[in-house]
Amino acid sequence: MRGVKKTLWLATAGLVLAFGGGCSRAPAAKGTAPVPVLATKAVAKSMPVLIDPPPVGHVMPVLTVTIRPQIGGLISAVNFKEGQEVKKGDLLFTIDPRPAQAQLTHDKAQLENAQIQFDREEKLFAGKLISQDEFDTSRAARDALVATVQSDKLNLEYCEIRSPIDGRTGGLQFHEGNVVKAPDDVLLTINQIHPIYAAFAVPERYLPEIQKQMRDRTLPVTASFENLESEPPAGELTFVDNTVDEATGTILLKATFQNQRSVLWPGQFVQLVLQLDELTNAVVVPSQAVQSGQGGSFVFVVKADQTVEQRAVKTSVTYKGETAITAGVSAGEMVVTDGQLRLAPGTAVSFKVE
Repeated sequence: MRGVKKTLWLATAGLVLAFGGGCSRAPAAKGTAPVPVLATKAVAKSMPVLIDPPPVGHVMPVLTVTIRPQIGGLISAVNFKEGQEVKKGDLLFTIDPRPAQAQLTHDKAQLENAQIQFDREEKLFAGKLISQDEFDTSRAARDALVATVQSDKLNLEYCEIRSPIDGRTGGLQFHEGNVVKAPDDVLLTINQIHPIYAAFAVPERYLPEIQKQMRDRTLPVTASFENLESEPPAGELTFVDNTVDEATGTILLKATFQNQRSVLWPGQFVQLVLQLDELTNAVVVPSQAVQSGQGGSFVFVVKADQTVEQRAVKTSVTYKGETAITAGVSAGEMVVTDGQLRLAPGTAVSFKVE
């Protein structure tokens, strides 16, 4: 019986040792081959502080103008092509001016006759040969026709429809030969795309920091989208809405882009990177160097004797695959970026510098 108990005790102790050894990384035995790893130096550099994750927004024109006729008639000429860039003052449509010109000629003749009549009445009134009422009626008729002629001249000007802004034209709704009715018919829509807006929303927790930073400087914003073949367009934050959306807990923002290359297009969805601040002389390592454990984040630092030390670190911002370290690592120290699974404190390593 004693032999059986002794055998059970030895088996149990063996299991405890076996499982206990699997729960911790034992230091490498002396004389074992160094573990190959990749490593790089921590560097001091500036790191942008961004809103994370980058919000998705949509592009919208700074101005949208709907072109309607102010006088009805036949479109005698269309002076642009659909989708064309136009400048303020460019001639877009010509409405047949002949009816307006005929009306102006008729009313000018009426005015001339009314002026002659008024001159005659004025002399008679001076000689006290007509009453005050007759004289006032003649003057009112003359003045009414003066206003009518001015209106006719304005209608003649309305026969030429010009662009009120710089922008890009949309699709034609009416073509040469169509008769249009004022002011109901929409002839065209023009969007201003130089500059252009990108509207997006961010959680309201960012609002105090945005307001603080905007007091002293403009906040840079970049936009990107799928299949972008050039550098992301750069703009700046120009609008913060005056109300937080109660349903979503977000605040609407707008960034303005000069859009000189017409990379951004109205209605397009883009990913926007808003930079709130910049850390100067931050200690930066590749993000893959930072590992997570029960005690928090850590890195393996290669010491002068080619062994590694497991060092707890405090991290800050991450940008383009790099992480800023606020405590635990100094600039110039070598950190392991690949091969950490085979390491334990004191392990000897051989490494290639990235």
